[in-house]
Amino acid sequence: MAKPVVPEPKFFLVDDLYTQGIEEYSRRWFSDVPAGCAAGEKSTNYLESAQAAERMAAHLPDVRLIFVLREPIARAISNYRWSVMNGMETEDFATAIALEEEREANVDPRLRFARPHAYVSRGRYARLLQPWFKLFDRDQILVVRFEDLAASPGDTLAKIHAHLGVDPRPDLGGDASALNRSVGDQVAIDPKTRARLEAEFAPLNRELGDLLGPDFTPWTYKEVT
Repeated sequence: MAKPVVPEPKFFLVDDLYTQGIEEYSRRWFSDVPAGCAAGEKSTNYLESAQAAERMAAHLPDVRLIFVLREPIARAISNYRWSVMNGMETEDFATAIALEEEREANVDPRLRFARPHAYVSRGRYARLLQPWFKLFDRDQILVVRFEDLAASPGDTLAKIHAHLGVDPRPDLGGDASALNRSVGDQVAIDPKTRARLEAEFAPLNRELGDLLGPDFTPWTYKEVT
């Protein structure tokens, strides 16, 4: 994998990097990869960029893609805790959710990749994946649930290795902890805010399930009458 892990390469996102050419991408991150080895990188923001999908399709049409998705409400809470931890959020969770659209429209250009207030929009996975499915064959894309990776890392990694066409590495099935983990107080969500999020994400989760097919189990929420 491309090193360092942090900061992520973001080559297909950052214009100043991308304009240096694909040869520079290969040289900068993969020049020491032994012949015959599979090589890759992790840049979280690729998922939300149709332009990154287009650029990647132009230069790496046979690439194997892996997207790790977390249940969107838990993802939003983790995002919120991270923003609080880094001094980018002072509102309570419900207010932060209500202000998201306004803040996203006026995000500081220096934070265009961090997007510290993108709590809900980053969980609309089916819509974010659409550009990738239009440009790449279905068998090039593997979508994994974060919860499955955390609960059964060995089985999930075996699926990932099979997708990549590399030998399985059961020795890597240990700690699958989140990178860039948020710390701090737990976030209490009032019932009205949770109900609002569940109402938004429930159909989006079903849309994701329809997109990915029977091999993917979308998240569901307990219906309240």
